[in-house]
Amino acid sequence: MPVAAAETLTGQRPVRVVAFGGGHGLSASLRALRLIHRDTPLDITAVVTVADDGGSSGRLRATRDILPPGDLRQALAALADEEAIAEVFQHRFAGTDDLTGHPVGNLVLCALMELAGDPVAALDQAAEMLRCDGRVLPMSRQPLHIEADLSQGGEVVTVRGQHAVAVTLKTIDRVRLVPAAPEACVEAVRATIDADWLLFGPGSWFTSVIPHLLVPQLAAAISMTAAKRLVTLNLAPDSETAGLTLPEHLAALRRYLPGLHVDVVLADGKAVGDPEPVHRAAESLGARLLLAPVAVADGAPLHDPHALATALEPLLSSTTINSSTDSSNEPREVTTEWR
Repeated sequence: MPVAAAETLTGQRPVRVVAFGGGHGLSASLRALRLIHRDTPLDITAVVTVADDGGSSGRLRATRDILPPGDLRQALAALADEEAIAEVFQHRFAGTDDLTGHPVGNLVLCALMELAGDPVAALDQAAEMLRCDGRVLPMSRQPLHIEADLSQGGEVVTVRGQHAVAVTLKTIDRVRLVPAAPEACVEAVRATIDADWLLFGPGSWFTSVIPHLLVPQLAAAISMTAAKRLVTLNLAPDSETAGLTLPEHLAALRRYLPGLHVDVVLADGKAVGDPEPVHRAAESLGARLLLAPVAVADGAPLHDPHALATALEPLLSSTTINSSTDSSNEPREVTTEWR
């Protein structure tokens, strides 16, 4: 287990943070949390989607019947202190043979899952190898599929597979998991219930963020926990969210988890434009809108982990408390807040 899970020598209880997602968006959040962890004791848990069926992950799950390892690998690499081993984990084989396109870490995770007989035990072993500042968990122990109903010009079609949904050019009317009510990873449920903060996004909205709300036990834990909830909005639409406004991103969360309460919506001011519609959408979830420069400096629609850390640190550090005191302190302001 990560060092942050224990109470620190100063008597502070680490802030328990659970980040939900998959792919590059989750990696950016985890790298930000790891930067914050240098000064603020955090107990970090990543809960990762397990429906990827493209690329190396798709090939491995088709032939080995295991959880797709790609997003799990990226989360582990983002939290890794052993940077040299993490670099090897991320190395993708070139060439034209059977190894072509497979990252080393995907193959290692495949081996660990077969040896351990349990994906959570395998991920914990991988986290030890990489000396991760946190724990990586799947949202379910069973590999899942994503289906979506798409519409264009009055026609509705159904596509299956995370990759097919992610690259669609049609409007997504509804997404669902197959099977429809998968068993949640019990460790992920427990981490969610015990958390101080839950982080959603950035990332592919329909294939990385919303799937967590479709696992019944996990959705119930997200609803019932006393943790604060923060949503980080994307910087630009991707294929699956083309035509979807930022307020509609927030509305989608409530659509898939009715009654969802959010405390903070974090967005980049340049990506938001006119903040009033986003402010109203955040307010409808019970949240305040926090505007901060969180994009990389070159203008690409990518979140900068250092900038994210700057925005998140005051919120999380205000929850760092003596283990015997109340944790209900309000976060202090450090960036422009739209009221």
